[in-house]
Amino acid sequence: MPDIDPATDGPTPRSVAWQTAVTVLQEAAPPFIPAGAHVMTLVVEYPPGDPGTPPHRHSGPAFGFVVEGEMLLEVEGDPERVVRAGEAFWEPGGDVIHYQDGNNRDDVPLRFTVTMLCEPGQPMLTLVDEQELAQRTDRRAPRPS
Repeated sequence: MPDIDPATDGPTPRSVAWQTAVTVLQEAAPPFIPAGAHVMTLVVEYPPGDPGTPPHRHSGPAFGFVVEGEMLLEVEGDPERVVRAGEAFWEPGGDVIHYQDGNNRDDVPLRFTVTMLCEPGQPMLTLVDEQELAQRTDRRAPRPS
């Protein structure tokens, strides 16, 4: 019996591009997903040099992708790092402070997408006050000098 090519055989030719169209950018095992999670995907755009959102936390894990520019990312327990266009990032959410998500460049805008799994009835983002930041300094990774 001859081999059948799904791209050319049959009444309608089918694409085979899907077989090589996927590139894995990251894989993560989040520590939890809130029961009954509400999921939202956002596009965030910061102008050149913008420091981004003040320290905050999310009620569930968040997964993102930098579309344009460079993000300076810092999540509690991890050293700050630069995430460039075409790179993915994630954070566990819950009782973890997200210190930085600002534009690392002063000459180009930053644009990224983020998909968040939010705990039902909880805000997707809660700012952290100075008192709590001071109480948790031991959990923050050393900062570059």
